[in-house]
Amino acid sequence: MTFRHLSLIINIKSTVISILAILSTIFCIKFNFIASFPLTLISTAIVFPIVFSIGGAYKRREAVLAKYGAIKGLGRAIYFCTRDWVPNLDQSSIEKLKELLGDLLKSFHIMFTKPAHEIRVNEKYIYKNFSNISVFIKEELREKGLSTGEVSRCNQFLSKMMVSFEDIKHIYQYRTPRSLRAFSKFFILILPPLYGPYFAKIALDCTDGLEYVMPILLSLILVSLDNIQNHLENPFDQHGEDDVKINAEAYVENLV
Repeated sequence: MTFRHLSLIINIKSTVISILAILSTIFCIKFNFIASFPLTLISTAIVFPIVFSIGGAYKRREAVLAKYGAIKGLGRAIYFCTRDWVPNLDQSSIEKLKELLGDLLKSFHIMFTKPAHEIRVNEKYIYKNFSNISVFIKEELREKGLSTGEVSRCNQFLSKMMVSFEDIKHIYQYRTPRSLRAFSKFFILILPPLYGPYFAKIALDCTDGLEYVMPILLSLILVSLDNIQNHLENPFDQHGEDDVKINAEAYVENLV
């Protein structure tokens, strides 16, 4: 594991909360404030909600990958129809379709990596690219001899691409429940410092120097789970290791 991968989980936030938990523990040890708090409170207030959010964010990412794969596959199907079904089609038409498909994926990349408030503007460019492919099917396929049934099939491929795009757009717009995430974030901030009396109590059974291991570990575990959820929440922001990569150039190069 590289330091870059580690920094995605352990960051300034986890360091600050760990320091607060340590200071709270020092204060409680010094003034003999001890208590036996139940650890089930942590699992109820933080672990369960955040694990639920991570599961939801992971399912959203998997759905995006499935829809994105469908768009690429359907685009390749239109390309094969153009290359193999149209009699005496010149190479310029094939290159034109490659360019259109590349432009479509580039517009995807722009839309999903830009802020959400720009979605309406960027969506227009995507549908303009869909329209260009529709015109291509009409002018380059139907008018050059492709049978009506085969043209209809190409249009079905295009319509399925648009449906998949709409599914991805809605996943991009609507995240996992914000109230649930706010709930878990609130308790991540306050519980490690508030558990100072509990850490002070268990410190009585620890060798000198080890009494701060528990507050550090608890803080790192809780904040790291929150960081994982944050990285999975938006699979398009290109900040995390698990983000969806939209590579239009590689897609076009593989159209042979």
